[in-house]
Amino acid sequence: MKVRVYREKQSIRYTLLDTIRGMVLISMIFYHACWDLVYIFGMDFSWYKGTGAYIWQQSICWTFILLSGFCWNLGKKPLKRGIIVFSTGAIITLVTCLFMPENRVVFGVLTLIGSCMILMIPVHKLTQKISPEKGLLFSLLLFAVSRNINRGYLGFEKWNLIKLPGKLYRGMLEAYIGFPPMNFYSTDYFSLIPWLFLFVSGYFLYHFFKKKKIFSVKNDFFWKLDLPIFSFLGRHSLLIYIIHQPLIYLVLWCIFFN
Repeated sequence: MKVRVYREKQSIRYTLLDTIRGMVLISMIFYHACWDLVYIFGMDFSWYKGTGAYIWQQSICWTFILLSGFCWNLGKKPLKRGIIVFSTGAIITLVTCLFMPENRVVFGVLTLIGSCMILMIPVHKLTQKISPEKGLLFSLLLFAVSRNINRGYLGFEKWNLIKLPGKLYRGMLEAYIGFPPMNFYSTDYFSLIPWLFLFVSGYFLYHFFKKKKIFSVKNDFFWKLDLPIFSFLGRHSLLIYIIHQPLIYLVLWCIFFN
């Protein structure tokens, strides 16, 4: 996704954002390689099922989703971009359900991000009336409170505050929103709640930076920081996300079976 801002009829690229995205992509590739080794090729990485690996996984998805909300303000044609990302997520769901149902991806991260991009369009003008500080604080609070909603509770991580009614967790539509039924299964599951609130937090974070004039000529050097390899990956993040898992699997298959 191209990240651009417009000032004095000239466009510049915030290469720092591309660089960060590229770094997270590398982290994701290594994480998924470990996943394939453990769950497909049967290697015994006990640490991978522990707290450290969970924090690693969360650092990847949190950064991607927060950054996507931040960059929503910078890109053009949000409806077109949202449809492309959502459709890509739907294709991944179809392919995995047909060819590897035991590792199917239903309501994965691309479905989520595409949904968030589209949902922000009708509420964008309303959110501009909210101060960035209040919007950021409130959306982060909503994310924290609803973090455990997939497991049947309001609460954050180890802290379950309120048990939610079981009748909410009934079908696929409910799973898409954040209430998966008992028989729901996906190897990559990101429901609208709570993750939409993290996306919106990124949206308000951008406006907070803008209000505090962190985007300014004197800070251009910071925003233009560029590590070419990572920024290249960041500029092509959607394509790399699509192809990285098949390539990882192919490489590991060649190693283990040849």
